[in-house]
Amino acid sequence: MAVPMLRTSVMLMPGSARGMATLKDIETRLKSVKNIRKITSSMKMVSAAKFSRAERALKPARVYGTGAASLYEKNEFEQGSDRIVVAISSDRGLCGGIHSGIGRHIKALQASDDAVKKSIIIGDKAKAILVKTMGDTFLATFNNVGKKPSSFSDALDIAEEILSHDFDSADIIYNNFVNVVSYKATTKPVPSLAAVEANEAIYLYDEVDSEVLRCYQEFTLANLVHHSLKEQEASEQSSRMNAMENATRNAGDMIDSLTLQYNRTRQAVITRELIEIISGANALE
Repeated sequence: MAVPMLRTSVMLMPGSARGMATLKDIETRLKSVKNIRKITSSMKMVSAAKFSRAERALKPARVYGTGAASLYEKNEFEQGSDRIVVAISSDRGLCGGIHSGIGRHIKALQASDDAVKKSIIIGDKAKAILVKTMGDTFLATFNNVGKKPSSFSDALDIAEEILSHDFDSADIIYNNFVNVVSYKATTKPVPSLAAVEANEAIYLYDEVDSEVLRCYQEFTLANLVHHSLKEQEASEQSSRMNAMENATRNAGDMIDSLTLQYNRTRQAVITRELIEIISGANALE
């Protein structure tokens, strides 16, 4: 049995009432945008303070990280096919495209001939970006990243997780901090312990046993991870600061536009009411 369609009756309001309703809508939206501007302005100031701390913490970490990477950069190590990709991001958003840049970089590697088969993900943002296309490659994931500044013990935990798996080489992918308005997705290669032991240059000046090399590899990897975490933190805070500054500016432009629209609508309502009053007075005469 067919059910008859219900028709809702709509009462047409006078022109002045429509104008008042429009004014009310504009006023509500204007108030909402002003509150958003207050929030983004506060977040910008908080991010500026956090960025200042992150930049200070980056300087000593960069010294140790650069020194640790110099051995791998100045020597050639065998690069096998068994590779682990370590993606470093965080759990927090509202910082522009800093996390999606890491995701695009890793997806480009996945689409190449040398596809990623093993990965360790640092931070929920990178996990959310890569889980659909690369979830089967995850060996481990770390969360609660970015809520507070990372420490060397955090880097040690990540380094121990990396070394607990078999691999020929590892690629640490993170955002390298360039300046306040610029960062770049960077790959830092790390050879395995077997590749380091196979390099004859290691034994050129002194005899080194495997235990010393193992300890050195663990400490060097922890320094590299710690440096990468600090680079990522500085990049993230600067990106969030710039994103909140842009959001505050855009909110200000929207407030100016809504204020102009409100004043024009209000003037039109007043003009229409005056015309109605004058027309009524002329009709009575």
